[in-house]
Amino acid sequence: MSQNETVERPVNFIRNIINADLDTKLHENVQTRFPPEPNGYLHIGHAKSICLNFGLAEDYKGQCNLRFDDTNPAKEDLEYVESIKRDVSWLGFNWSGDICYSSSYFDQFYNYAVELIKKGLAYVCFLNADETREYRGTLTEPGKDSPYRDTSVEDNLALFEKMKNGEFKEGECVLRAKIDMSSSFMCMRDPALYRIKFAHHHQTGDTWCIYPMYDFAHCISDAIEGISHSLCTLEFQDNRRLYDWVLENLNDFDRPDRPHQYEFSRLNLEYTVMSKRKLHQLVDDGLVEGWDDPRMPTISGMRRRGYTPASIRDFAERIGVSKVDSMTEMGILEAAVRDDLNKVAPRTMAVMDPIKVVIENYPEGEVESIQAPIHPQNEEMGKREIFFSRELYIDRADFMETAPNSKYQRLAIDKEVRLRNAYIIKGERFETDADGNFTTIYCSYDPETLGKKPADGRKVKGVIHFVEATKALPAEFRIYDRLFTVENPAKEDDFEAVINPDSLVVKNGFVEPGMAGSEPEKAYQFEREGYFCRDNKSANQQVYNRTVALRDTWSQQK
Repeated sequence: MSQNETVERPVNFIRNIINADLDTKLHENVQTRFPPEPNGYLHIGHAKSICLNFGLAEDYKGQCNLRFDDTNPAKEDLEYVESIKRDVSWLGFNWSGDICYSSSYFDQFYNYAVELIKKGLAYVCFLNADETREYRGTLTEPGKDSPYRDTSVEDNLALFEKMKNGEFKEGECVLRAKIDMSSSFMCMRDPALYRIKFAHHHQTGDTWCIYPMYDFAHCISDAIEGISHSLCTLEFQDNRRLYDWVLENLNDFDRPDRPHQYEFSRLNLEYTVMSKRKLHQLVDDGLVEGWDDPRMPTISGMRRRGYTPASIRDFAERIGVSKVDSMTEMGILEAAVRDDLNKVAPRTMAVMDPIKVVIENYPEGEVESIQAPIHPQNEEMGKREIFFSRELYIDRADFMETAPNSKYQRLAIDKEVRLRNAYIIKGERFETDADGNFTTIYCSYDPETLGKKPADGRKVKGVIHFVEATKALPAEFRIYDRLFTVENPAKEDDFEAVINPDSLVVKNGFVEPGMAGSEPEKAYQFEREGYFCRDNKSANQQVYNRTVALRDTWSQQK
């Protein structure tokens, strides 16, 4: 049996390529990498790439590196390095060996640049930014050669060393590849390989004042690490020509088994933005709480909101891998987390818009203990203790003075309803405040209906949730919704103008006393309300973030 026959996964074009390479012995093993730039927090689009790269290595019994492509110190920070490490680990993946950094190869990059200069394939160019744009040409007109293109090899070597020694100002010159200024691919019109930046680097300090461009460093990093299949998103499709050109023109890597780049479609998710620049803008402009705001599409934000690693991995599996860009429905992501949480989330009750209920025929001062299932479909999870007494809280939406029709299955005057896991009660009368708002509902209960149907055979179909008043814990509920009001905010001239003003609604109510020991990020199903988790940053233990509603109601509103 060949190695590819042991893989039991949905077929996609990347797996077909890997299978063919293993069968022809072009590669003996699969070596992938996840190469984030540490200039922001990872988002759900990166999660797709993480699952792909680490998942392929795992399935083919290969290896996957975590490598930081840290070639732009002006935009990078150790905060982002640490957040990325946390996110990858939280998703359930382990990188091979030590963490890699492109900055670890700076000496090698420099030497390879010198090799290209010696071969007459790179030169130091002093055109300013405006001149560079002018010489570059357009999509319909070819560029023209820089006046510095024919500088001698000896002079270019000396100039490049001066760049390295800090003898030129930032932006005064760059090292450019000598390829083809008339190429139909803009990335091949003598692209920059090195630029000057007097910026402190989080790994190398002030050792360097020249830094390689991403396209130069990325392919060489892949080659140094022995990456067999370099996977990236479709916007780098044209850049594959530069990727190949660099490696083909360096003696160490001009061989059949060198890395090859393959592109797949990036994740575009409804009602979100995936641009790091736009995510930075949301944070910097104070429109969200931070990178881990539960409305953000960042992995840390989704974690804080209550998404699980399993649900995100399942989502990546559901959307698959292709070469066609498309917009992914938010409902697919939400279905993935619902399916996961439905199996694992303990059940409990929470009243988010409370109104007091007084059971007039229940003894005063008595509190009754009732056993309720932690999970109705999983008896192995055991029981939880809930309470019942003369005073309870129910949700305001579960009471009307008069039932509007025979299909109404909540509490009303002269109408019965069952309290979840407890007794049947009947609305008798109510009190209101000066504005006509209900303040207290007075009810009677049938003491013979705990866990049983009424003895006289009357049918009570409605079931509502409740929390016993004397032991209830005050709680804050953060109801999160989509951050934007339009499906594709990235297309808007001003994406901040379409932020959803109701993306966060805060409510105050009560939870069962058993929630006193709830853990941050642990998922619970608040029965009839949705899936929630305790916020991982709030000093108040009883702050809960809604992960997702019990069913998709958004798509029905569109």
